[in-house]
Amino acid sequence: KAAPGDRRLGKVVTLAKSKKFRDNHGKVLLEGHRLIKDALEAGAVPQTLFFSTVGHLKLLPEAEIKRASLVKVKFEDIKTWSDLVTPQGLLGIFSKPDPAKMSYPAAQLASSLPLLLICDNIRDPGNLGTILRSAAGAGCEKVLLTKGCVDPWEPKVLRAGMGAHFRVPIIASLDWESVPTNLPAGTQVCVADNHDPDAPGTAGSAPDSPKAPVKSSPKAAPEDEEGAAGIPELAAQHYYEDWARAPVAVVIGGETHGLSAAALRLAAGTGGRRLLIPVVPGVDSLNSAIAAGIVLFEGKRQLLCRHKQEDGRQKLP
Repeated sequence: KAAPGDRRLGKVVTLAKSKKFRDNHGKVLLEGHRLIKDALEAGAVPQTLFFSTVGHLKLLPEAEIKRASLVKVKFEDIKTWSDLVTPQGLLGIFSKPDPAKMSYPAAQLASSLPLLLICDNIRDPGNLGTILRSAAGAGCEKVLLTKGCVDPWEPKVLRAGMGAHFRVPIIASLDWESVPTNLPAGTQVCVADNHDPDAPGTAGSAPDSPKAPVKSSPKAAPEDEEGAAGIPELAAQHYYEDWARAPVAVVIGGETHGLSAAALRLAAGTGGRRLLIPVVPGVDSLNSAIAAGIVLFEGKRQLLCRHKQEDGRQKLP
């Protein structure tokens, strides 16, 4: 039981919110019943749980919380430490989860598809959390985050993810050279892009062909500035046309920098395509999280349809 206003504990919780603490100590801060319960059930290792009433602990799996230090604190202290508008009175410091050691929900594993997501320069915490939630909902096998992305264990990302962190494997801080080693053999990589070659005023595109080859969006990330000569051409098509052949990965770029040249090179090397989501003329682009949801669920639909067709053919005499 902690004394009211214990500054040492307050300092620990504050530090646990920082990326430096997460990186140096390999620990993350989780808040709220649902997130902590999901983490415990997925095999995340609790270090310390702060609670305001014993009733909060009764909502958690007993065998799992016995492994942690349990510290009873005043609700007023948790309100001070919390980032939530309406704190629940429960905080936990956990060892940073290792995707290789996690036990994801059986229902999630049963619905998993040969569909992967690669996040390229997603720097807004709310967007990344929402994207992870869509990836879990669509049944993605895995999510890869490149080094330009925000830390997935930042509190804002965790809140927006609504438990997705404990439903789908997330591999973070990858450089582009190591991305292919984290993909299944034979994966085709497609990129979601708003650079429509058929849009009025776009030079070099065939006016009636949605599959005209186009070059990189001018929003390529600064670190990948190599001039047009170093950027491969990719065939473009609408997202609802046929593209999802197992296994397949989709790259979603951030709204500020867009797709990096490295993403385009990887897609070109696997025979991938540029996927366009047509919007009303005059609308610049869709939010990256919305675009991810549209493309991932269309990929899911196509994969399931193809699987159903193949099953039907196998049953024919």
